[in-house]
Amino acid sequence: MTTRRILRLSGPDTRDFLQGIVTNDVGKLDRGPVYAALLTPQGKYMADFFLIADGDSVLLDVDESLGDMLSQRLSMYKLRAKVTIEPTELHLHRGTGPAPEDAVADPRHPEMGWRAYRDTPQTEEITDWNALRVAHLIPETGVELTPDTFILEAGLDRINGLDFRKGCYVGQEVTARMKHKTELRKGLTRVEVSGSAAPGTAITAEGKPAGTLFTQAGDQALAHLRFDRAKGPMQAEDAQVTWPGPAA
Repeated sequence: MTTRRILRLSGPDTRDFLQGIVTNDVGKLDRGPVYAALLTPQGKYMADFFLIADGDSVLLDVDESLGDMLSQRLSMYKLRAKVTIEPTELHLHRGTGPAPEDAVADPRHPEMGWRAYRDTPQTEEITDWNALRVAHLIPETGVELTPDTFILEAGLDRINGLDFRKGCYVGQEVTARMKHKTELRKGLTRVEVSGSAAPGTAITAEGKPAGTLFTQAGDQALAHLRFDRAKGPMQAEDAQVTWPGPAA
């Protein structure tokens, strides 16, 4: 069961405040939930979260492990902005199939279903979320998304996590430079796996470091690879790893 912290941001400056610091365009909230991230000034990942319009306020749905850090960081950036940041007693519910009336669509991918925010905890989840994430190349907080991650290497642009036209935000210069001036030499991709290895296991190719294996679902997995070395069979402890190529 996923544990999330749901914060409520309210006050007349809320949307302008968020617009100046997060990777996506907060103006999209009028059309549905927004998936976004907060970066360091050096362009590296700090947190990813969902923003949901709720009347005059905005709900922020973040992994519980990042809740304290993100609350502190938002408070630090707030300065004199008229924004109140407070925890709620809401709980995340999620599923696939027909969405309930109180649900919103997961903005990352249509196959990731719906999310709803309720007063009571969800007691059962029957969806294999890891299998869906692997199938659609979607990184998870604390697994594929870690503090040393550049979000373009994690593919957040592909899953509606940033907007290159929205203007400035923390870490924007580095992210834009990576987008327009360099070709990514490493990044998150899907691989084929024979055998199993724990998430975080190093991948080697001909004895040289080639990446890291993460979430596995059957014979498929997510991996962060150095593309120049990801050729032919690779090893992750006792597992054999193969990268089909960029189209995978």
